Amino acid sequence: MAWWSRQGGLDSAPKKSVPKGIWSKCERCAETLYEADLTANLQVCTNCGHHFRMATEARIAMSIDPGSWDECDLHLESADPLGFRVDGKRYSDAIKGAGKKVGAGDAYRAGAATIGGMPVEVGFFVFEFMGGSMGSVVGEKITRQFERALARRVPAIVFCASGGARMQEGVLSLMQMAKTSAARSRLREAHVPYISVLLHPTTGGVAASVAMLGDMIIAEPDALIGFAGPRVIEQTIRQQLPPGFQRSEFLLEHGMVDLVVPRTDLRSTLARVLRWFAGGDGTARTGNGQSGSAAPANGAGHSGNGANGAHGAPGNDDDDDAPAGD
Repeated sequence: MAWWSRQGGLDSAPKKSVPKGIWSKCERCAETLYEADLTANLQVCTNCGHHFRMATEARIAMSIDPGSWDECDLHLESADPLGFRVDGKRYSDAIKGAGKKVGAGDAYRAGAATIGGMPVEVGFFVFEFMGGSMGSVVGEKITRQFERALARRVPAIVFCASGGARMQEGVLSLMQMAKTSAARSRLREAHVPYISVLLHPTTGGVAASVAMLGDMIIAEPDALIGFAGPRVIEQTIRQQLPPGFQRSEFLLEHGMVDLVVPRTDLRSTLARVLRWFAGGDGTARTGNGQSGSAAPANGAGHSGNGANGAHGAPGNDDDDDAPAGD
């Protein structure tokens, strides 16, 4: 009897599926990565160095000294002054839904911490919360962060990852660009350092304001940084943009950022920059009210060409401030 006519058929066993959260596939090199190894390497591909998007909670843990985080302004919540609706859904309901999914704090979390033992006022855009869009609460939190830094005479650091101004708040969201820029200018006048860290993506009104106003501007590799997206620009000017346009390496070459630093070296680089700003005697060095002064380069950091006066900024050689895993 032929095998295809057998009544019993072939033995069939239920297929075993791989549980979620075990493996990830790199978006750049298509390498299959063990999730535990990816987490241990701070969400950076071990094969090609591609930087995956990182959750804000893990970002906070890897950026500051363990146990030093003291969060502020958790009680601030967005209102709905315009009564905005999209497809019948109220903006206030969208805020509540995002809060339940991500947690309290809107699209920005700020507080006091230390990095390499140096006290700072640090804030993080929460991209998981409505794309990190900047509304009234985000603008108020950034302003309060800068005011605390000014009162304490400690550096301010902002980790930027945002789609821009929040359209549901209309002109009120656009006003936050001027509000945060004005607060930042007070730091400049008082010679209190401000460091901006640009993550993927940093676009829209955030890129057009507080993100690009740092005494030192640091970016992660291959981060998208710009006001309008590349496709919109190409459609407007009807020209093809050069390869890598609006990526952090392109901006480094053209003087828009000072350093491009891999995530695994970011905390040690920030600690070195903070020590340099302190000048060894505790006094902030930001020139005569202008952005940054000349700083020596050491290590393997990619130093830019002084977009903000920080010509030849500190590199990121290995030291005892290595980043901690989450």
